[in-house]
Amino acid sequence: MTTFQAFRIHNDAHGYRGGIETMHTDALSAGEVLVKVAYSSVNYKDALAGTGKGKILRQYPLNGGIDAAGVVAASADALFKEGDKVLCTGSSLSETRDGGYGQYIRLPSQWAIPLPDALSLRESMILGTAGFTAALALLRMQDNGQTPALGPIAVSGASGGVGMLAIDIFTRAGYDVHAISGKAAHFDFLRSLGAVECIDRHQWAVSGKPMDSARFGGALDNVGGAMLAGLLPLITPYGNVAICGNAGGIGLESTVMPFIIRGVSLLGIASAGTARAIRGRVWHHLASDWKPRHLDRIATREITLAQLPEVFEHMLAGESFGRTIVRMDHV
Repeated sequence: MTTFQAFRIHNDAHGYRGGIETMHTDALSAGEVLVKVAYSSVNYKDALAGTGKGKILRQYPLNGGIDAAGVVAASADALFKEGDKVLCTGSSLSETRDGGYGQYIRLPSQWAIPLPDALSLRESMILGTAGFTAALALLRMQDNGQTPALGPIAVSGASGGVGMLAIDIFTRAGYDVHAISGKAAHFDFLRSLGAVECIDRHQWAVSGKPMDSARFGGALDNVGGAMLAGLLPLITPYGNVAICGNAGGIGLESTVMPFIIRGVSLLGIASAGTARAIRGRVWHHLASDWKPRHLDRIATREITLAQLPEVFEHMLAGESFGRTIVRMDHV
C-alpha cells in the first residue's frame, strides 16, 4: 500500500467539488496493472468533469483525468512487468473508474497500452485523447477510401487541441490541410504547424444550398451544428467527413444530397470506447509515419495537480491555447 496525492471529485450531500486529496493505492479502482503516473493532460471533458459543468462521471468519488502515462509499479498480468512504460486514454477513466489525475492509477490490463519506443511518456500525453482522436479520424477516413488525391482536408476548430494536432498529423500523412478557426490571431501559428490555408470562421459564408462546388476532399469537424451542415455540400465525391465534437451544437440540419449524389460519408469518431486492436493501430501510426513534428510547440503549458482548477476555468471560458499537460512529480 502506497500513499499518494490525487485530484479527486465528489458529488454528495456536501455538493459537487474537486480537489487534491491524500489516498492509498488500495483505494483505487480495480485492475491488474498498478502504474506510477508520470504525466496526464487536460481535455475539455476534464474541465467539464472537474467543475461539474458537464455530466461526465457516472459514479463518485473518482480521480479526474481521462489520460495517463507512466511506469508499471506492479502487475498481476504476465503481459506487463515492473518498469514497463504504458499509457491509457479514455477507456472509462474519470467516468466509471479512477483517472489519470493521481500519482498512481490502476488499470485493467486490456486498456494498458505499451508505450511505443518512438514516443516518450511526455510526448504521449501531449498527444493524449486529442491526438488519439485526430489520428483515429484519419485512420477511419483512410479505411473508407480517403487519399490526398481527393483534395485538401478541412479542419474546423483548428485552434483547439484536437485541431492543432490534426493539422500536424494529417500533414505528416501527406494531406494539404485548410484550417478553420474563429481565432484569426492564431493563424500564423496554425500555418507553422502545416496548414496551407487558414479560414476565418466569422467571415466564412456558405450558400445554404443542398449542394455546392466541391472545395474539400474531406473534413475533420470538431464543431458540429451549422459548421458540419456547411461542410457537407463542399466535399468532393467519395470524400469523408469525420465528426468528433459538438462545440457548435448537437443538431444537424442538412439534406441527403451530399450522400446520395456525391457518395460523401459521415464518420462518427468515438475515441473513448475504441477497441484495443484499433488503439494499437492508431498508436503505431502516432509513433511513426503520423508522429507530429511540432509536439513541443503544441504543448503550450505544463502544470501540477494544484493548478488544475485554474486551467479548467480558462478552458471553459474559451481562453486555452494548445495542449496542457499535467506533471505528477510535484503536486
